[in-house]
Amino acid sequence: MISQFFVLSQRGDNIVFRDYRGEVQKGSTEIFFRKVKFWKEEGQDEAQAPPVFNVDGVNYFHVKVAGLLFVATTRVNISPSLVLELLQRIARVIKDYLGVLSEDSLRKNFVLVYELLDEVIDFGYVQSTSTEVLKSYIFNEPIAVDAARLPPLGPAAIFMQGSKRMPGTAVTKSVIANEPAGRKREEIFVDIIEKISVTFSSSGYILTSEIDGTIQMKSYLTGNPEIRVALNEELNIGRGSGSLYDYRSSTGSGAVILDDCNFHESVRLDSFDVDRTLSLVPPDGEFPVMNYRMTQEFKPPFRVNALIEEAGNLRAEVTIKIRAEFPSNITANTIVVQMPLPKYTTRATFELDRGAAGQTADFKEANKKLEWSLKKIVGGSEHTLRAKLTFLQETHGNITKESGPVSMTFIIPMHNASGLQVKYLQIAKKSSTYNPYRWVRYVTQANSYVARL
Repeated sequence: MISQFFVLSQRGDNIVFRDYRGEVQKGSTEIFFRKVKFWKEEGQDEAQAPPVFNVDGVNYFHVKVAGLLFVATTRVNISPSLVLELLQRIARVIKDYLGVLSEDSLRKNFVLVYELLDEVIDFGYVQSTSTEVLKSYIFNEPIAVDAARLPPLGPAAIFMQGSKRMPGTAVTKSVIANEPAGRKREEIFVDIIEKISVTFSSSGYILTSEIDGTIQMKSYLTGNPEIRVALNEELNIGRGSGSLYDYRSSTGSGAVILDDCNFHESVRLDSFDVDRTLSLVPPDGEFPVMNYRMTQEFKPPFRVNALIEEAGNLRAEVTIKIRAEFPSNITANTIVVQMPLPKYTTRATFELDRGAAGQTADFKEANKKLEWSLKKIVGGSEHTLRAKLTFLQETHGNITKESGPVSMTFIIPMHNASGLQVKYLQIAKKSSTYNPYRWVRYVTQANSYVARL
């Protein structure tokens, strides 16, 4: 039973607020944001606020989606996982109807958003979070957000990369919006999104590696035709399927061994064990067809080596090397490398590769961190950053232990580390002329990419 639902920006601005039962005080948004923002300063052990906490008898649940905080409050004892899943689904439904989930789109479409919220939850009780079911009760049209104001590397931008150039507004349109001529464009989008976690030792060996992947689908097909999605024939599920030592590229050659996986309720697995095909009638909106996890050995997209050593009195030198291990026809974007430095560091000067374009290095004095940003990295290339540090006092103990580890974030479009591939996407034909557009993309992102010193 939900008492309140609200959406806050990262600055704490209240964008959407709905009070369903009047059981929680009006200032709950202020109380929540203050608690989340100053969680660490209030003497808590965790660096940031947990997804569920209690203040003065009120339970606060929150998830962060697209830089926005989706929050629910209640005074009753309710399953936290249920409410967190509800918040994720509300965010997904709003994105389906607005096309884009951002502060700007929420403000422009506040009438449609409140209409959706009143249908999803009634007097605190959940009614439906199905994009398809809600279509019967929603009568407001979405107002499109200017494409120029979208994030430069949002979903639409990543779709624009690779061999085929896809329409920029295709993945940012609403499930209830038509084309300007009044006709609906028949198309379907499939994303294979992988978040990888790798830990390197100080000598460059891989200590831990894991892939959390999902196959997402967004359908704009009228009449909900049946779809068959074919995956690698060499796909094995379960750790007992054998060990994997052959490194694979994004061409998907070789066996793919997943630890475990689960499927959307609409997926039928009649022939999955035979030929690795999934059959489904896709519901409207965006949904995960399959989630999977892989801990077998795989080739990491980047090799990271870092070294810090003393260079005389009150000085030290840092060297960070990054090598891209993927093919040269693939480019990684928005790479950020961070490294915590000793607390007594007062100054840092940087030296980049000669002719390095789109690279910046900075010393964040407030939290004593080195930050190296690279706009893009082409596969097979190597980049080096050298930094000279100045200390306030003489070093006490081992500076290696007082520094690091090096962490890295990145996005690699049209590449996946696991080798899992969509071999074909078959759509049941309504007529001989029916041939909808099919778009498939691969995206690899860093979840926790760390190199020890």
